[in-house]
Amino acid sequence: MANLELYELEGCPYCAKVTKKLDELGLEYDSHMVPRSHSERTEVEEVSGQTGVPVLVDNDNGIEGMPESDDIVEYLEETYSA
Repeated sequence: MANLELYELEGCPYCAKVTKKLDELGLEYDSHMVPRSHSERTEVEEVSGQTGVPVLVDNDNGIEGMPESDDIVEYLEETYSA
C-alpha cells in the first residue's frame, strides 16, 4: 500500500484535482488540512519549502514535498497507474 500524504486546503480546486486522481487510482492517503492563512502554514512549509497547496509526500518513492497539482497528477499517473 502506498505511503502517501497530501497537504490540502478545503475548497481548493487544485487540491480537489489531486484528490480526484488519488481516488480514481484507488490510492489511500493521509490528508493534512492546512490553515487558510499562508503565515500559519508552517507544517507544509517545512515539508516543501513553500506555503502553497496541494503538496504531496510519497515516502515510499522519496518524494518529500511535491507542489503543483498538474505535476502531482502526472506523477501519480506515471507511478501508480496499472
